[in-house]
Amino acid sequence: MTSVSLNLLRAMELERDGLPVALPSSRKTRALLAYLAITDRAVRRDHLCSMLWDIPDDPRGALRWSLSKLRGVVDDERTRLVADRETVRLECSDIDIDWRRLATVGTDDIRKIDTVALNRAAALQGELLADLELPRCDGYQAWLAAMREDVRRWQAAILRELIRRPIDPERALEVARLWVEIDPYDALARVALIDLLDRTGRRSEADAQRALGVRKLDEAAIAVPTAMRAPAAAGGANITETDDSDARLPPHHVRFCTASDGTGLAYSVVGEGPALVKTANWLNHLDYDWESPMWRHWLRAIIRERRLVRYDERANGLSDWNTADISFDAFVDDLVSVVDAAGLDRFDLLGISQGCSVSIAYAVRHPERVRRLILFGGYAAGWRLRGSAEEIARREAMLTLTRQGWGQDNPAFRQMFTSLFFPDANAADHRWFNELQRMSTSPDNAVRLQEAFARIDVRALLEQVSVPTLVLHARDDAVIPFAAGRELAARIPKAEFVALESHNHLLLEKEPAWARAIERIRDFLA
Repeated sequence: MTSVSLNLLRAMELERDGLPVALPSSRKTRALLAYLAITDRAVRRDHLCSMLWDIPDDPRGALRWSLSKLRGVVDDERTRLVADRETVRLECSDIDIDWRRLATVGTDDIRKIDTVALNRAAALQGELLADLELPRCDGYQAWLAAMREDVRRWQAAILRELIRRPIDPERALEVARLWVEIDPYDALARVALIDLLDRTGRRSEADAQRALGVRKLDEAAIAVPTAMRAPAAAGGANITETDDSDARLPPHHVRFCTASDGTGLAYSVVGEGPALVKTANWLNHLDYDWESPMWRHWLRAIIRERRLVRYDERANGLSDWNTADISFDAFVDDLVSVVDAAGLDRFDLLGISQGCSVSIAYAVRHPERVRRLILFGGYAAGWRLRGSAEEIARREAMLTLTRQGWGQDNPAFRQMFTSLFFPDANAADHRWFNELQRMSTSPDNAVRLQEAFARIDVRALLEQVSVPTLVLHARDDAVIPFAAGRELAARIPKAEFVALESHNHLLLEKEPAWARAIERIRDFLA
């Protein structure tokens, strides 16, 4: 039987029995072939006409002409181009398409794919249909842009996962270079490359990549990891540390893993003792939090007695910003991915804000892995479900402001969030939090994250929590109502509840409520 292969990555190529087949010279005809191959279903003729041809050009006649040209290259003893009066379809079941091989791996749970298969998939590089731009065909160009983004995301996810595997250092370096080439603004990709260059003795190239990485991230207004600012400390990979001697925080290691959908997640492990996992919550940044007056005292208190595992939310911080799925189920899957990557069997779990809902869902699904559960400033139902008409209107207004002002250098828009989260903070602390917002995510992601949080609903799970639980909530929290915390404690069996005298969503170090909260947390974990 004749073998047919169609390559869509880089320039389009068609082969039959290993020999090249000349493609039609018409760019629109080749674009039609690519579209049918990727779509792999019957497509209405009028849709193809509107996408590729202008009305004055007799689009139906142009489509018939293109189909006649394609039959000569794709049909042999088998008819692959199937058309009737209404639709057109390319029968692809016996065509080897490089895009489809990549998509099969990229849309699977790549954590479960063996290294040999990942290496094969990693070889599928290049831009989709690099020679098939049609600037005057807006519909086609929009489709092509979306497909190219899918390809870039799949390629990056495969390389990200492959570099975590126990492969030869030279091969790992090759993979890291490809990863950076695909996404030059991915901080984790650049840090991984720099670390490998350092470990293989390529100091000059490592320094050059640091300088280039800093410049690229600064151009994109993306936070630069500390590991990219200076050479990594001897003996450790991706080590960053604070210059604040008063903080007395040890070096922390920024690592990365892959979620089931291929999203890259940055996580950190620091400290000694029993493991405590802090579920991600919005407005985290692994590096920036290490130096932040909003988070530093939390981290310092925990790592005195515990091994702390924390990570950045997808679309946030050092984790992958370019992710298609921002949803509650994805947040829970991210927690699963991180604890598995960190090699944890049983641990204490700390949820803060919307991280409480993620922690609850995880504890219900995996009670054998959670020793004790701490919920701070959390809720069971997002504001679209629990909120009054007034609260929903206020939140909608905040979403509009987020779209318009989040990424601006002027922090006036972000100050609205800062004042809501930390009404009692001083001006210096407000500046810190304003900057955290700007660098933690993009305006679009900030909106998407807030929309996802608004629809969270774990109310049906509360009575199913079977692990010892401590709930803490600030009495005058303006972000999450005090009643939301009380509901968690009332409905989770045998949960302890601690009301804290504070106006802040996250406790600051100098307020009396902080000392009380950390004392209760330590007693609970003891």
